[in-house]
Formats: sequence, structure tokens, C-alpha cells
Amino acid sequence: MLAKETIGDLDAEQVLRRLFDAALDAALPDEKFDAILPARPKGRTIVLGAGKASARMARAFEDAWGEPLEGLIVTRYGHAVETRHVKVVEAAHPVPDEAGLKATREIVEMARGAGPNDLVVVLISGGASSLLTMPANGISLADKQNITRQLLRSGAPIGAMNAVRKAFSAVKGGKLALAAAPAKVVTYIISDVPGDDPATVGSGPSIVTGADLDDVQAILRRFRIDIPEHAAQSLVANSAPEAETDRNTVHMIATPRMSLDAARREAEAMGIAAVILGDAIEGEAREVAVAMAGIVRSIIQYNTPFAPPCVLLSGGETTVTLRPEAVGRGGRNTEFLLALYLALKPYSQVAAIACDTDGIDGTEENAGAWFDFSSDFSGPSDPAAYLDRNDAYTFFRAAKRLVVTGPTYTNVNDFRAILVR
Repeated sequence: MLAKETIGDLDAEQVLRRLFDAALDAALPDEKFDAILPARPKGRTIVLGAGKASARMARAFEDAWGEPLEGLIVTRYGHAVETRHVKVVEAAHPVPDEAGLKATREIVEMARGAGPNDLVVVLISGGASSLLTMPANGISLADKQNITRQLLRSGAPIGAMNAVRKAFSAVKGGKLALAAAPAKVVTYIISDVPGDDPATVGSGPSIVTGADLDDVQAILRRFRIDIPEHAAQSLVANSAPEAETDRNTVHMIATPRMSLDAARREAEAMGIAAVILGDAIEGEAREVAVAMAGIVRSIIQYNTPFAPPCVLLSGGETTVTLRPEAVGRGGRNTEFLLALYLALKPYSQVAAIACDTDGIDGTEENAGAWFDFSSDFSGPSDPAAYLDRNDAYTFFRAAKRLVVTGPTYTNVNDFRAILVR
């Protein structure tokens, strides 16, 4: 264990990456199923699912279960892994495409084919809302794509986005579980939503929930989501079924809190006091950054509410409302980090990292970025201009501070660590 008095000699990038890597390792599905396997059925075992982590989840379940086994999952392009029995299909995220629609139809048909002696295992992780796409009657794929694009630009929080997605879907909101009835359904979830509500992760395809039409219509009005008249009529007709199946068990195998706890332990192993500010932080990314910068300034100036050296850890899912002049390169984590950089620029003892645990922040190839105020930091001269046009990716790329991991095969949402030395 590293003595605290040597903390000033630590390499900031190494510390921050070790914290992020610990968080990622804790979120992987490997060896998570062994202690929570269901009883073997008299009939078939059918594995169905969707999400950025679903292929890795399927392989981990195969390793724990053995044979016989069959099934199909859909994951994001580039996120497939080799499996032995479960078919893996790749599709688009965050805007759904024909490949996702075709795979979802096949998944629903497999669920409908399950009998009372069969076991249906549902694997859900972040990204399932886009990947598991089957529009309700009266809604086209083009309608779903248009609504999704508007939601992504609106700054709506994930709960609101998934409520809308659920209302226009023929598979979300528990409809997959109802399709599998009377088979027993066991759902395993890697949570990417603040609060870890199973009905919200991936819009809850195996969690039967009723739709609140008034709430959904209020969300559409609040975030100015324009839908055609035929979609509005379909929304009214497509209220989620209220009947619940009593043959469904849910297990949460990875959550943001689990990853933050792992990062905290890693920090303490390096001799750094660690504080978890929260695992469900939401809000506009740049506003969250300003609030956290205030905590950092208090630590530096007054040794309160914590004394340095320390690291502030947090998770959740911030949002970015794109401005009219937006370039739109980057995601919520790089936007947060650039706003934090601007707020803390005078303080040389600060370093920070902000990444999406799925390995992709926004639409670029990076998981996020990091910064410190060392002598070799040479970012562009006008960082505020980059923030104004939602172009944090370009700023951190020029500064050579991007974090690039490739697909991580998990997703517990945002990871942020602010190191104060």
C-alpha cells in the first residue's frame, strides 16, 4: 500500500486509469451467474436478450450453465463476442435499424414458442432500448428512428427517454415476458440507469409495467418531441398490459454502485482516501461539473468537506442539450470534463477522468477523456469556445487526453473521478 505522504509523486494518468479499470472489471458479467442460476427445467433453456453487454453476458451464462442451451441476443455493432450456443446479432445504436428490427422479431417468435416446461433466460444491459426494437401497431421503423433522434438531441434524462420508447414499442414494458408465458422467465440485468430500476434498464422488456399515457404525453410536450398524428393515435392504443406474470425472477448482476465501490477500494489500495458522491447523478453535464468544481475548491481552500489527498467518485447519467451552433463531437462525459476543466483551471493539484463504461462517449471512438494541469498539457487556447459548440471531443483530442478502450462489453453508465492532491 502506497503511503499517503508520497501521493504528490504519483502519475495522475496512471491513478485515474487504474480507478477506471477497476470500475470496468467490477461491471463485467464473467463469473457473476454461478451463485444465482435457476433450477434446470424439464424442457428447453432459451436465452434471449439485448444490450451492449449482452453478448458477453450470453457467453458468461453459457460458461456457468453448460448444455443444453439455445437462443438469440442482439448487441451493438462491434460488440459481439464468440458464443457456443446462443446466436449473436449486431445492430445499430443509439438509433435503431433494420437489423435490430429483424433480430427482435426473431427473439419475440422464440419467446412465443416457449412452453410451460421451458426456461426463458433474458439478458438485458444498457443499449437494449435501441437494439431491441419492434414498433407498436401503427408505428414504422422510420417513426421510431425520428423520435429517437429528437430524444437524443433534447437533453431528456434516460428515464424519460425510456418511458417514451416503451410507449411506442411492441416488445418493451414487459411484452417480451408476456410473449414467453407460460414459461418461467429469469432476467439478469447490468444496470446503466440511475436508481437501478429493472423496469427502466433497456425499457424493461421482461418487466411488466403499465403505461401512464399522461406522463408520456407530458414528456413529449416538455422536450418538444414532434410526433405525427398516426403515432399519437398509436400511443393511445398501445398502453402496456397490466397483467403480470408470476413466473419471473430478476437478478441485478452489475450496477454503477458496484463499480464505484471497486474504484474506491482501488484508490484506498493506493493510499488515497475515496468518497463516493453518488451513483445516480443526473442533470445537464456542464451544470453537474460546476457543482462538483465547487466541492473541489472547498477541499483545496478549507479542507472541507474532505481533506486532500482524496478522490471524488461519482456515477449516473448526465445529459447534453445540443445548442443551435453545436458541432456535436463528443458526449456527456467529455462535455462534463471540459466544463470541469474550465471551472478548475487555476488549481494545479487537480486531475480528473470522465468516461462512459461502455467504451463509447457520444458518437466518437473514445470512452471519454482525462486532464491534469501538468506542464505538458497543451490543449487549444480557447476551451470555452469548444464547450459553447458542444465540441469537447475535438478539444481533448488536440490535448492528447482522450481515453480510448474499444468495446468494454459492459455498461454501468458514467464514471467520474476527480483527484485532489
